Amino acid sequence: MVSQLQKEKAARFLQFHYDDDILVLLNSWDTGSSKLIEACGYKAIATTSMGIAASMGYPDCQVIRLPEMLEVITGIVNGVQVPVTVDIEAGYGNRVEEVIESVEKIIATGIVGINIEDSISLSPVLTDEQEFCERIAAIRSLSDALGFHLVINARTDAFYTGSGTPAEKLAASIRRGNKYREAGADCIFVQPVWEKETIATLVKEIDAPINILSNPTIGAGGLPPSVPELQDLGVARVSLGSSMMKATLALIKKVAGELSGSGTYHTLTEAMTPLDETVQAYNMAIGKTS
Repeated sequence: MVSQLQKEKAARFLQFHYDDDILVLLNSWDTGSSKLIEACGYKAIATTSMGIAASMGYPDCQVIRLPEMLEVITGIVNGVQVPVTVDIEAGYGNRVEEVIESVEKIIATGIVGINIEDSISLSPVLTDEQEFCERIAAIRSLSDALGFHLVINARTDAFYTGSGTPAEKLAASIRRGNKYREAGADCIFVQPVWEKETIATLVKEIDAPINILSNPTIGAGGLPPSVPELQDLGVARVSLGSSMMKATLALIKKVAGELSGSGTYHTLTEAMTPLDETVQAYNMAIGKTS
């Protein structure tokens, strides 16, 4: 059963992809990080599946069990007021029927959108285009049957894991993106691309809103143009993926290394300066407004 509030949030989230201002998503991994991002003024929450898995000590690629993922997602949805879209990797299923069963459980948490990718465990051999289109169409049919518009962000990993020249990867991304759109996807996610010309071509050639990733740990480590530049290029949505979670882990490692080495606190104090902002960030994460 989809509530009226969930339907309204889904409609609002879909509209964000067509607004004049680009949709910026920081990607959270638990309730606290989600509440902090919301309190910073962001109009939607997007999860990082890699970040959620890492927060529980798991590697990426659906090693975390679906019930564990659902528990985290439920906590996030209940902890914030803004629309929540979630990364469900390849859909937690090898067959269309299994994917639909998983998506139905995910929708029941109160989310309004999903990311679903066409690679399995980051294999260089992508899911067959027609098979992936069937998954998207089946998810859209489920959404329609439930009486609301689930926002489907279809990710193609032609650039990320696929083989071939850059031109061949670009052509595959465009071809797959347009097919996924026809099958019922609302937005097409291509990662990792950062060259201005490539992004402009994707925006021009794919008949759908485009999601670009800003995450230097994915691919060759490049970063796309700034948010205003991406907006000028016509990009509808930019997300940070696992980079926020990884930055947090990197800070812990740096503090630990300094403390076990020189025994000093420079990295820690630098990260927490000014202290009042650190306290404020903590309060925002727990929903304390005063």
